[in-house]
Amino acid sequence: MSHYKIIISGGGTGGHIFPAIAIANAFRRRYPDAEVLFVGAEGRMEMERVPAAGYRIIGLPVSGLDRRRPWRNIGVMRRLWVSLRRARTIVSDFQPDVAVGVGGYASGPLLRAAAAAGVPTLIQEQNSYAGITNKWLAKRAARICVAYPGMERFFPAEKIVVTGNPVRKDLEEAIHSHDEALKHFGLDPACKTLLVLGGSLGARTINEAVEVALPTLADLGVQLIWQTGRSYYDAIRSRVADLEPEPKRWVGPFITRMDYAYAAADLVVSRAGASSISELCLLGKPAILVPSPNVAEDHQTKNARSVADRGGAVMIADGEVRKLLPDTLRRLFGDREQLKTLGLHSGQLAERDSDERIVDELVALIENNKRLGAPQTEKKR
Repeated sequence: MSHYKIIISGGGTGGHIFPAIAIANAFRRRYPDAEVLFVGAEGRMEMERVPAAGYRIIGLPVSGLDRRRPWRNIGVMRRLWVSLRRARTIVSDFQPDVAVGVGGYASGPLLRAAAAAGVPTLIQEQNSYAGITNKWLAKRAARICVAYPGMERFFPAEKIVVTGNPVRKDLEEAIHSHDEALKHFGLDPACKTLLVLGGSLGARTINEAVEVALPTLADLGVQLIWQTGRSYYDAIRSRVADLEPEPKRWVGPFITRMDYAYAAADLVVSRAGASSISELCLLGKPAILVPSPNVAEDHQTKNARSVADRGGAVMIADGEVRKLLPDTLRRLFGDREQLKTLGLHSGQLAERDSDERIVDELVALIENNKRLGAPQTEKKR
């Protein structure tokens, strides 16, 4: 069995981390003896989530540019220089067969170092609008795996492969019944259920809109699974503690069993990060998408439009969600056929087995590099 070595770099948010872990898991399923090393940014979410998934990670002191306070970028550039030096050492010591970048601060230094050492590199772009790091790395990447068609406006067409975004395997393989999932949250299997997600960090405006919509949910007899995000949980818990027990609700900072959460949901309110959209489409869930305005190049709005324009979701702008959410919930929960149609169209947009297709591309790069007799293949393992 081939003893491959792979580095996966990037992170910062769940939208980068979960696809990265999904790729690692798929590679390990196919090649159990493979060595997988992650490289992330010190102090970011990946430094906790990756070890929890069973993988080793090394942190770089890299950070993003501060556009509001440009005088701070002197320190940013110094940390980038240190990160590039460390990345070269990591590549030299680990001697990977291939390197993957999923976006986020750490991808830049690591993939630059890997490419300079003759290691083939693959970029995985989750969004419909390419991130700055991935656009910067594209010229030296051997392959670019994307989730949406039309990405030739950002990347060289000959390098692009449309694979979709890899999602957590537990979601793809879950077979929980609706009733079983609701019992997991202590809710009533006889009632309709709204699932609210604010992304891995939570979303203030979505949380505020849900509070406004609680009386509407009570009128409709719709119960609630509400992931608030850790930053907002204590305040929300205290505010809703004294409210009427209806609608029935589960409120928590983070949902660890997303397989149960999706199985329980009749409708989902969510940010429009690429991973969230991929999960919703894979499971054929009707959704109200509320794009975050606090992301580079407004890419979440572009993600949401790509689904809403094809009938797979309803989109509400972040600045309008407090006003529009109650009536939108009333309209959708009052029209069973529209909910069904949204879910059907959402499911038709899914790219399945994305993780396996990315592994196919990685193995092809490794084997092609060996045939070409690239310098790093001559190093002693």
